[in-house]
Amino acid sequence: MEFFRIHKTIPFMRHAVILNVISLVTFLLAVFFIAHKGFHLSIEFTGGTVMEVAYPQAVELEKVREVVAAKGYTDFQVQNFGTSRDVMIRLPVVEGKTSTVQSTEVMQALKTADSAVELRRVEYVGPQVGEELAHDGLLAMLFVVIGIMIYLAFRFEWKFAVAGVLANLHDVVIILGFFAFFEWEFSLPVLAAVLAVLGYSVNESVVIMDRIRENFRKQRKATVVEVIDSAITATMSRTIITHASTQMMVLSMLFFGGPSLHYFALALTIGIWFGIYSSVFVAAAIAMWLGVKREDMVKPIKKDTEVVGG
Repeated sequence: MEFFRIHKTIPFMRHAVILNVISLVTFLLAVFFIAHKGFHLSIEFTGGTVMEVAYPQAVELEKVREVVAAKGYTDFQVQNFGTSRDVMIRLPVVEGKTSTVQSTEVMQALKTADSAVELRRVEYVGPQVGEELAHDGLLAMLFVVIGIMIYLAFRFEWKFAVAGVLANLHDVVIILGFFAFFEWEFSLPVLAAVLAVLGYSVNESVVIMDRIRENFRKQRKATVVEVIDSAITATMSRTIITHASTQMMVLSMLFFGGPSLHYFALALTIGIWFGIYSSVFVAAAIAMWLGVKREDMVKPIKKDTEVVGG
């Protein structure tokens, strides 16, 4: 489906060197911030106290957050689970305070604000559980990357496969760099968003690479640069429609989804924009610099020779 068609080929590869230098600098800065500052891990990874409380009627989560924040907590989570009357509160580890002390003082504050609130469950999540989650999360990311590499290796010629993998890693590292630099909370939903971006970004790269392969077969006299520019231009309408639709949904989560979905939507937003950028300027440019050519896409036809004996 196309709402518009671009008739004049846009010379994307003309600016490939400058844009990839900027991309490389951004990538290296992201690696530096990840190594130097690390991540502001959420309670799932660091451990803490989990409280489940129930109200007789639907409660506004913002009011619960205000009560918890008044007790001096900053890194905490408040969210509904099950129904709008049930609330889960996650409190970080505080030096000198046990899980029992934390839950008691928070519960007293909640009862002061609303005497009808009931405590259903208190549970301590130890750092060991958090370490296991972090380990499992890294393994999940590694398996996704390996799966993408295998898929691209079978789907395309190796130069396209290498370009696609590098472009995807570029997106993930930059997302992580944003979270490290701004010290945004890195939680399980954010990890899920990063994994989603991996799949989302590779889809965009595959669409462009497919069109490049198709153009190599159709445009016999065009140069490699002309083929790549033509392929990217031809997919621009699809790219704009697809990503604009996705971004509208993600922005609705970002602005109206509340604190629980804020960083999840933020990671997706960064991933969407850099996914477009990397598919057009990183993946296509790397494939071009690796020397992709028509012979890689279009195999020569072997003619059978008949020997006539007399």
